Amino acid sequence: MGYNLIDVELAKEAAGRFLRFFIDKEGGVTMDDCEAFHRRVIPLMEDVDYDYMEVSSPGVDRPLKKPADFERHIGDKIEVRLFKPADGAKTHIGILTGFGGDLFEMRTEDGRTLSFERKKTALVKPVFEFDESLLEMPLEEEEGMDT
Repeated sequence: MGYNLIDVELAKEAAGRFLRFFIDKEGGVTMDDCEAFHRRVIPLMEDVDYDYMEVSSPGVDRPLKKPADFERHIGDKIEVRLFKPADGAKTHIGILTGFGGDLFEMRTEDGRTLSFERKKTALVKPVFEFDESLLEMPLEEEEGMDT
């Protein structure tokens, strides 16, 4: 269908069992893409025990999982969550400075360089920083709109 399957999750929550698909494509995912994927995959999931199915884009803070994800984010700020503490903490934030094989490096805000094995990380994701001053800007009225 032209989509990249980023992740599949089967999670038990209070409301039931959720089967979640995260898809992506060049230029981004639309609601129509999610609907088309959903319709196509439903017949293939007959043997899976779930109550609800969701299809969505992985979002701007999509986890880094594949080598291409790490390569694309070199120079970007990332958050690393570990299964076990390293360098005194389970969570580290810094700039992704290198990637190769199963190892990646980051530089923390205090200038330290940390190395991690991908298999020892619970989550690696980009840090999305939102400029809150944009919320203070007045909205421009569109021409011809009734208010």
